[in-house]
Amino acid sequence: MPEALGTALTALAGRRPLLVASDYDGVLAPLTDDPSAAVPSPGVAEELVRVAAADGVTVALVSGRGVADLRAVSGLTGPYRWVGSHGAEYDGPLTDELAGRRDALAERLAPLVAAVPGARLEVKPASVAVHVRQVADPAAAAALLADARAAVDPSLTVKPGKAVLEVAVTDADKGSAVGRLRGELGAAAVVYLGDDVTDEDVFRTLGPDDVGIKVGDGETAAGYRVADPGAVLAVLRLLGDLLA
Repeated sequence: MPEALGTALTALAGRRPLLVASDYDGVLAPLTDDPSAAVPSPGVAEELVRVAAADGVTVALVSGRGVADLRAVSGLTGPYRWVGSHGAEYDGPLTDELAGRRDALAERLAPLVAAVPGARLEVKPASVAVHVRQVADPAAAAALLADARAAVDPSLTVKPGKAVLEVAVTDADKGSAVGRLRGELGAAAVVYLGDDVTDEDVFRTLGPDDVGIKVGDGETAAGYRVADPGAVLAVLRLLGDLLA
């Protein structure tokens, strides 16, 4: 772990209320070709429990997955706040109108995805995602993502990610969701861990007293970086020690 990150976490650990929030895939769990197999890294569940047990600390799981899927795949249980579908699942399920827009979007994209071997269409509670991680031909994968983007209504919210294009039927994002949660809690400081493009919406909202941690490579607005989900465990372990 970078020394500067350890120093920042030490300085922040005494502040209350404290919000510790994290993306799931690629952060708490390694990325996999099969999203249903993305289980937490060994030790992560135990460290999250330690962090959440500290007085005045709230742990939130913030994901592009739907909340039901996130709970089922992760197997995580605890006094956590669950934010799914990039913030669209916050106070309850989508309205029937938005669900109808989602289903129409899925029907539009399905033929494009079916024509590319290895591509997969995922229908989430508030969005539809085109996955190309298992497409063997990089050119075909790039073309599919471009075709999918061109095929959707420009009024919808496009969320590009790693080997995926997600199109949401609401304009919610992770940044607005974490900001809303921060306001509800009256949090004095926030720690946020994320690895994907959509996590930048959170990093850009953080202040000088917060700690944003980018996991992996890529440009970022986060103040700190760790290499991979294995390093995330060390961050959580240090936080648990500091907060105990």
